[in-house]
Amino acid sequence: MGANSFYTTSQGRTAKEAFTNAVEDARYEYGHGGYTGTIAEKDRFVMIECPKGAIPEEYAHELIDKEDYRIDDKWGPAGCISLGNEQFLFFGWASS
Repeated sequence: MGANSFYTTSQGRTAKEAFTNAVEDARYEYGHGGYTGTIAEKDRFVMIECPKGAIPEEYAHELIDKEDYRIDDKWGPAGCISLGNEQFLFFGWASS
């Protein structure tokens, strides 16, 4: 089995709520069968601070490209960057 990178934004009062919303949405869209290559495969996330002046989406791509240890495992946590205004960016690798 392989892995796909994913990037998804979600809204919630907290990162945990946004994560739950994103996972539920992905499971609705792609099914519950596993190996979707989406956030539906994740059961946890890790908060990552975006450096001042960096664009969150570009920083997330950079972390994927550099194989950052926090998000480089298809079975590990998703990365999460707060975008403000109750918006969160989730990203990482997922089994496919």
